[in-house]
Amino acid sequence: MSERADCALRAAEAGGAVAVGSFREGIAVETKADKTDVVTQADRDAQDAVVATIRDDYPEDAIVGEENDELRAVPDSGAAWVIDPIDGTNNFVRGIRMWATSVAATIDGEAVAGASVCPALEDTYLLDEGEAYRNGEQISVSDRTDPEAFTVVPTVWWPHERREEYAAICRGIVERFGDMRRFGSAQLALALCAAGAVEGVVTNVEANPWDSVVGAGLVEAAGGTVTDIHGEPWRHDSRGLVASNGEAHDLVLAAAREAEAEADAGR
Repeated sequence: MSERADCALRAAEAGGAVAVGSFREGIAVETKADKTDVVTQADRDAQDAVVATIRDDYPEDAIVGEENDELRAVPDSGAAWVIDPIDGTNNFVRGIRMWATSVAATIDGEAVAGASVCPALEDTYLLDEGEAYRNGEQISVSDRTDPEAFTVVPTVWWPHERREEYAAICRGIVERFGDMRRFGSAQLALALCAAGAVEGVVTNVEANPWDSVVGAGLVEAAGGTVTDIHGEPWRHDSRGLVASNGEAHDLVLAAAREAEAEADAGR
C-alpha cells in the first residue's frame, strides 16, 4: 500500500470508529442550510479524529472538509486531503446504515489515493495506485451492457427550489433503465458503482469534493467512466457528475441531461 493510501485508510478508520460510537445513540441533530441539511457532534468529533491522523504524518498538507474550519475547495497545486467524516448524515441520524467516512489524498487537484469506510455496513473501499478494492479484494464495474438491466442512482441532493430537476432526472432514469435506487450517500453510491452493484450514478448538481472525490476515483480505477454534465472528464470542481460502468455512458449522460434541460428552462 502506498504511504498516502495507508494514511487515508487509517484516517477514515479513525473517523469511522468515532462516528459509529454515536450511531443509533440518540445524538442531537442541528440543521444547516435547510431542513434536510443536518449535522451532529459526531460529524465534528469524527472530523477531528480524521484530521489528527493526517496531521501526524502530513502536518503541512492542506485539508479540505465539510465541518469545522477546513478549506472548502481543493487546491490545484500541491498536496491536499479531502475529508467527509459522515457522508450520509441524514441516514446516520435516522439509524440507516448507509453512510461512510471518506478521505482522499490529492496532488495538484487529482486524487492519488483514498478510502471510504462504512462501519455500519462493515465495508471498506480503498483507492490506491490506480486500483480499487473492497475489504482487500480488487473490484471492477459491472459488465452489464443492456440498459434494461441497469440500475442507476440519482445522487447529491437538490435544494428545495430545484426539485423540478430532481424529478426530471428521475424521469430520465426510469424511462431509459431497468431500475433506480437512491442511497443518500454519494460516496457510497459511487463505491457501489465501482463494485458493480449499480451501473450508473448521476447528478447535474456541482458535487462538493468531500462528497465525490474518493468515489469518482474508485469508479475510474474499477474500469468505469466519470464525466461532468457535458461529457467532459470529471474534476472536483465540475458541474454535474455522471459515473457509469462505461457500457452505455451516453445513455446515462442523457438521463442526467434531463435535469439540466429543466434547469435551463428555469433560468
